[in-house]
Amino acid sequence: MTSVASLLLCALVLGGCAMRRGPVEQRSTQGPTSQQMLNFRVLAQSGREPTFEEKRQWDNQVEEKISAYLRTHPDKASSLDVSTFRLVRQVTVGMDKEQVLILLGAPLTVSGDQGQMEKIARSYWPVIKGNATEVWVYPLGWNMFFAGQKLVDITQYVPAPS
Repeated sequence: MTSVASLLLCALVLGGCAMRRGPVEQRSTQGPTSQQMLNFRVLAQSGREPTFEEKRQWDNQVEEKISAYLRTHPDKASSLDVSTFRLVRQVTVGMDKEQVLILLGAPLTVSGDQGQMEKIARSYWPVIKGNATEVWVYPLGWNMFFAGQKLVDITQYVPAPS
């Protein structure tokens, strides 16, 4: 991406953020992509976007992990949502914990406490309550709710800018 295009994209994103008045609160069947998490982590650690080489190395590492996972889980290799896992690399409801770890890495926090999960789920708790046994919290307000090994719900909460 050229520097002019990067600046334009940055301006559009910042303009959109400035126009946003309230918090973002959503429940979804799809979460972040592994690329979004890579971008966030590099930006948070170094204040810049990942370099081409960093993206290439990351891509190779994730592809190796996905391939190894699918070799050991042949039932998942033939499932309908394998393209979301392998190609799009986006977390979706129905994935297992190992798939989420491969795509997003380790969560910031993990909790099995119902009171903590209620706070994290916010207005979606009545729907999630009784289904989730654990929540994994990720950057950018993403929360992954699990029932045992299976991802059963995804929420995101980003507070309004100050």
